[in-house]
Amino acid sequence: MANYPRYAIYYTSAQGSVLDRFGASLLGYDAHGGDELPFPDGLPLDWRDLTQDPRKYGFHATLKAPMALADGKAEARLAAACELFADLARPVPVIQPVVDSISGFIAVIPAEPSAELELLAAEATKAFDPFRAPLSPEDRARRKPDKLTARQRDYLDRWGYPYVFEEFRFHMTLTGRLPAERREHVVAMLRERFAATGIGPLAIDAIALCRQETPNSRFRVIGRWPLQE
Repeated sequence: MANYPRYAIYYTSAQGSVLDRFGASLLGYDAHGGDELPFPDGLPLDWRDLTQDPRKYGFHATLKAPMALADGKAEARLAAACELFADLARPVPVIQPVVDSISGFIAVIPAEPSAELELLAAEATKAFDPFRAPLSPEDRARRKPDKLTARQRDYLDRWGYPYVFEEFRFHMTLTGRLPAERREHVVAMLRERFAATGIGPLAIDAIALCRQETPNSRFRVIGRWPLQE
């Protein structure tokens, strides 16, 4: 079992923004304030169950997956590294967000691939890896390496997470994995709700440092830094 607390580098939309409220309300959890939220009206009766898994992490997209800190590393040093990373001049990725199914769950994803977004995620993977404690055998097993491709297993062992670099897919999760027969209906319902927000092109313009205190607690945003162009 991993040591705790665990930390992750995420993209989160600005607290109180339309996208933030859209995702947080559907998950029933505000990762900025750590508050439970009421679900919007008109959702399926089992919506709490359908969103149980992503609720633990809050509404986000992963740039550096959850990790325990390596020996000699401290939260303050990780926060300082986040600030330095955000201050490096780079193009700020802009995507057209859409709601769709990805690996069996529903998420906000880019309508088209973005080389700038993939570069941002790759840079985050490498920049924050010195802070990561090695995976324990239990944590490695939890990733089910026997079901990964050879490249994904290599990435798991080298970077602590299988979905980096060519395997990276930006997604802001809205549900857990759904049975195939339910996905079409849920996608249609969430697309309608997303269209009603009027959200257009989305700049991936900040990184957030999030902390999980214990295995049973939820991730909370403890710092957020705008990206400099």
